[in-house]
Amino acid sequence: MPGRAVATIVAGIVAVEFAAGCARNAKPTAAEIVAKNVAARGGLEAWRKVQTMVWIGHIESAHTPLPKLPFTLEQKRPNRTRLEINAAGEKSMRVFDGVRGWRLRVQHGRPDVQPYTPQEARFAQTARGIDGPLIDSAAKGYPVTLESVDEIGERKAYHLSVRLPKGGNEDVWVDTKTFLDVRYDRIADRPAGAQRRVSVTYGDYRPVDGLQIPFLIQTGTGSGTPPDRMQIERVALNVPLADAMFESPAASHPPSTGARPGVASHAAGSAPSSTVPEAPAGEGVNQ
Repeated sequence: MPGRAVATIVAGIVAVEFAAGCARNAKPTAAEIVAKNVAARGGLEAWRKVQTMVWIGHIESAHTPLPKLPFTLEQKRPNRTRLEINAAGEKSMRVFDGVRGWRLRVQHGRPDVQPYTPQEARFAQTARGIDGPLIDSAAKGYPVTLESVDEIGERKAYHLSVRLPKGGNEDVWVDTKTFLDVRYDRIADRPAGAQRRVSVTYGDYRPVDGLQIPFLIQTGTGSGTPPDRMQIERVALNVPLADAMFESPAASHPPSTGARPGVASHAAGSAPSSTVPEAPAGEGVNQ
C-alpha cells in the first residue's frame, strides 16, 4: 500500500477518534439535562398527576431543645403548605395558603397565631412547591441555563440557573450520573432588609409509586452551624386535603392524620404500592 494511502487512512482514524472523544466530553445542553432530570425523577406525566403530598418524619436541628422533633408536612397544588411540629406536647405550625401565611405556637395550652412577615410571605410565594423548578419548567415560564460542572461532596453535578418570572434566580445542581437533584439554593430576605443564601441538599432517594423522592433533606445558611436535617419516614401521595386546612390556624380545624385509607403511603425502606399517583421534596418547607 502506498505510503500516502496509509497516511490518509491513519489520519482518518485519528480524526474519527478525536471526534468521538469530543462527543464524549461535550457538555449536554440545559434542556437535555432538564429532560433527563425529569425522566430520572419519574417522568412529567406522573408528576402532573400528583395534586397533594404528605411527608411524615422528624427534624434534627441545633436550634431546637430536643434532638428529634416529629413533623407532618402537607402540600397541595399550586402552592399551599402546612407544616406541623410537635415538641414534647408543645405544638407549632406554619401554614401558607398560596398568598398569606401564619405561624402558630401552642405553649401551656395557649395558642399564639402571628401572620407571616412580608419577607416570609415572599419567600413562601416563590417556594419550589410540590415538584421543584425543573419539572415542567417551560410551562412555568422558568428559563434554565447551564452555568458549570461543579463538585458537590464527592460527586460531579451540573449547575443550572433558573430564572424566576418575578425576578431573581434559583440555582439547582443535578448529579451528572443519576440526573437527580443534589442541591438547591435560593436567596431569602431578612427582616432588616439584608439577604441570606439558603442551601438545601437532597439524598437517600427512594421510589414512591414510580417517582424518586429524597428521604433526607438538609437545610443550611452557611452561618457555621450544622444544617437542619429533615428525615422523611413516610410519604403519601394524592391525599384528600381540604383547602380549609391551609387557612389561618386561628380558626379551629381538625388536625391532619397524614396518610388516609386507600392512599399510597410508604414507610422508610418499604416497597411502593402499585397505586399511580411532585411532591422538592418534592422538596420544600416554606421557612
